[in-house]
Amino acid sequence: MTLIILASQSAARKQLLTQAGVPFKAMPARIDEDMVKMSLEAEGATPRDIADTLAELKAQRVANKHPDQMVLGSDQVLAFQGKCLSKAANPNALKEQLAMLQGQTHSLLSAAVIYKDHEPMWRHVGTARMSMRTLSAQFIDDYVETYWSDIQYCVGGYRAEAEGIRLFSSIQGDMPTIMGLPLLPLLAFLALHDTVAT
Repeated sequence: MTLIILASQSAARKQLLTQAGVPFKAMPARIDEDMVKMSLEAEGATPRDIADTLAELKAQRVANKHPDQMVLGSDQVLAFQGKCLSKAANPNALKEQLAMLQGQTHSLLSAAVIYKDHEPMWRHVGTARMSMRTLSAQFIDDYVETYWSDIQYCVGGYRAEAEGIRLFSSIQGDMPTIMGLPLLPLLAFLALHDTVAT
């Protein structure tokens, strides 16, 4: 099995690849995500395009140093009413964001791009639709204050694979996509290239 490079230090993505038996090593890609997002939004890019571009930039950055290896870049954005929401900077900002999302449906877009030999050889954007139930202000306050240390790095301010599942009335999509990696399409691609057992 061929080793791939994951252009990320995301604990969730590393967990997903490990559980799926994909051999990898992680190398974080240093890019200014906020600046890229702002630039793309100013140009009218869709949330899907933003997720895909960020994933490609991460893969490209690491692949420039390892052109002969498969490098996996991935990124996730939260799309709500046609716009991307960023990670909350502090607990109060997250409370405001959850108050805005409660009772509504938003999408999580998880993009993945594989680079090799200085060019992208595969890409995919997975989508999960997340319908949040109506939440009281007290519930939101308690949730954020209890779990802030675990959820502050999550794009939606929740971990649907853990306690955050209680925030939702319905979910359309698979858990790996919700966690930030379109794993099933990735495994199908890797199987075709003899990097995992078929």
